[in-house]
Amino acid sequence: MPWMMTMMSTTFILMLTSKQETIVLGLDPGLADTGFAFLSKNNQVLTLLECGSIKTAKNLKLAERLLSLESAIKKLLVKHPVDLVSIEKLYFARNVTTGIDVAQARGVAMLTLAKEKKQILEFTPLQVKQTLTGSGAAQKRQVGLMVKTILKLKEVPKPDDAADAAALAICGAWFNQKLSLAQ
Repeated sequence: MPWMMTMMSTTFILMLTSKQETIVLGLDPGLADTGFAFLSKNNQVLTLLECGSIKTAKNLKLAERLLSLESAIKKLLVKHPVDLVSIEKLYFARNVTTGIDVAQARGVAMLTLAKEKKQILEFTPLQVKQTLTGSGAAQKRQVGLMVKTILKLKEVPKPDDAADAAALAICGAWFNQKLSLAQ
């Protein structure tokens, strides 16, 4: 069966030429603070490259804050060659005003990522908690401690938004089929 030989050869060549390292960006969107975390996935090993928070000035008008967020996300995308972005999915807000602000910040992030043709995965807070701790009822502290353990860090990333973004990036690295097939 000559076609099987060709198919196997092609697969083997693809495996040899596939990229070894994949960069995942986790984003925890918010108007005042948007957490971010860059992870490297190399042969199933996750490494935190960088994390932090994008802050927008409270004295700016809403539109200016959203433009500032867009600019900051674009700069992040230039820093590391991002293959995949994991972003928190907004599903519920106790305070409607805060929920609307977060939704607008999330919309700006999603649009910026789409314009840059980035693959996007979305996770609810419940999915992140279940994935990292095994319990959807886990507290923020428990999720942070699991981030620290999984990434073999000396301490939980700071600020909280950065730890949340790292948790999102871990989910993306674990659940993205493209990453699983490539490595």
